[in-house]
Amino acid sequence: MGSLYSEYLSPSKVLEHYNYTKETLDTQEASRQVASSLIILLCCAIVLENLLVLIAVIRNSKFHSAMYLFLGNLAASDLLAGVAFVANTLLSGPVTLRLTPVQWFAREGSAFITLSASVFSLLAIAIERHVAIAKVKVYGSDKSCRMLLLIGASWLISLVLGGLPILGWNCLGLLEACSTVLPLYAKQYVLCVVSIFSIILLAIVVLYIRIYCVVRSSHPDVTGPQTLALLKTVTIVLGVFIVCWLPAFSILLLDYACPVRACPILYKAQYFFAFATLNSLLNPVIYTWRSQDLRQEVLRLLLCWRPAARMQGRRAGTPGHSLLPLRSSSSLERSTHMPTSPTCLEGNTEV
Repeated sequence: MGSLYSEYLSPSKVLEHYNYTKETLDTQEASRQVASSLIILLCCAIVLENLLVLIAVIRNSKFHSAMYLFLGNLAASDLLAGVAFVANTLLSGPVTLRLTPVQWFAREGSAFITLSASVFSLLAIAIERHVAIAKVKVYGSDKSCRMLLLIGASWLISLVLGGLPILGWNCLGLLEACSTVLPLYAKQYVLCVVSIFSIILLAIVVLYIRIYCVVRSSHPDVTGPQTLALLKTVTIVLGVFIVCWLPAFSILLLDYACPVRACPILYKAQYFFAFATLNSLLNPVIYTWRSQDLRQEVLRLLLCWRPAARMQGRRAGTPGHSLLPLRSSSSLERSTHMPTSPTCLEGNTEV
């Protein structure tokens, strides 16, 4: 066991594996630097977008139900995926060759954990919607424990799945078994991850087809404007999920099938993974922006910041307030009791 992990701190192992699997170690390409900058900007947008959604769900008790609980978990996983992908990008290129294996496993494992948690969240939402639509049931407060257990299980499975390489399922000392896209990961591990994600995708497809069939069956207790809007939403969700993830799955399957240095396209795999990350950017738009209640809550958050900054400026006596007309003390007293923005002060109101 000691000999297995003794190589984890070797500063030359990463370079050895990259020398074996890569045709060239030229990491100073201008195109790569431009792509890295664009990926970082994309990830910043992912973090900000999902942070807004997460705050909106947390601060408004109206959203403390099963559906919004899953949406909040999805936003949290996508937010962490954006952070992990920023770290992954900053530690790529020439920095990669200076990493020890344990640092490399931590870099790649964090991205795998957060992205797989996002995928499991999508599956959980599909399950919840199937139960709510196909069986005409909703989750009550007595089942909140079950929801938390489902969310906890998704994160636990993601941690185990992403942590398997650092626990020993890797190709250190077995260069011929190494992946080209991820040179310290065993090809069998890559195939396992692709298989699991493909099964999840198939399960989501089956659940959404079932929802589609129930909606089209025209039962009076399930048909209606909200149900039809849901049908449109899940159709968009399914299409975006397939479009974003299919190229990444394909490149990983090609990685498993190709002998070392036989498929040059594998050296451009980072673009396929960056494209897959778009799913984390689009999830808040698809799952929450189409909800009028959540959309208004996010807008309420955005509108809060500007009046708050304006009030702070008044208290600090910033220049420019001399342009405001003077009012009598009675008018000023009345105005202090008037909220600058009702939407800021009433976070739990009906929308």
